[in-house]
Amino acid sequence: MTSTGGVPLRERLDGGVLWLELARPEKKNALNRPLVEALHAALDRAELDPLVRVVVVTGAGADFCAGADLAELLASADRPTADNEAEALRLGQLFVRLRELPKVAVAAVRGRALAGGAGLATACDLVVASATASFGYPEVARGFVPAMVMTMLRRAVGEKVALDLVLTGRVLGAGEAEARGLVSRVIPEESFDAELAALLAQLASRSPTAIALTKRLLHDLADRSFSEGIVVGAKVNAVARSTPEFRALIQGFLRR
Repeated sequence: MTSTGGVPLRERLDGGVLWLELARPEKKNALNRPLVEALHAALDRAELDPLVRVVVVTGAGADFCAGADLAELLASADRPTADNEAEALRLGQLFVRLRELPKVAVAAVRGRALAGGAGLATACDLVVASATASFGYPEVARGFVPAMVMTMLRRAVGEKVALDLVLTGRVLGAGEAEARGLVSRVIPEESFDAELAALLAQLASRSPTAIALTKRLLHDLADRSFSEGIVVGAKVNAVARSTPEFRALIQGFLRR
């Protein structure tokens, strides 16, 4: 992977898959301002680059991401509230960007994904975890609040489980995280790279238009009634039929 202008994020494009590797292993890939800005810049490029079909977020070293950089967080205690809100929102906008990105966003998680790191993972469309991975929200134990990450957490696991996790700070192993809805699939560590590569290749081979429309529709349905969802689905169905990719793929299927 190549470094992005000295910022601790490494990027590599391979077979339609853009790898974004958090590269602060000595800090457990903690999120600081330069890293958050580097991720924003990478997503800017990914959104506009037709060669990018899938975006993968992963961490260098033993852990995925331990959350916010605690030294940077402590230094912010003396800053004006408005400044801290703007900085927090910048991280929150990264979660929104991943959700709205018209490409598949995959979190490939090894080791610990904690606090904002767990939020970064769950903001992705798919969370693929090694069997040795773990997830947790320890903010309350540090006198802090798991504020923005609760938006994803509550949607994924429901109110009762979310409160259990954020109030106790208990850490979930990969299997329980999958059972609770935080993880899409768990892969044994010994076959993690191979199975992840196969999944990414499959996703990269799909119609970009169909992927973008499917992802947008699924998120759009969250706040709609059942009948509204059917109506919106019909509109997207009609749009999908008009794309050149649809025509070519259906014709190819019928010729088999």
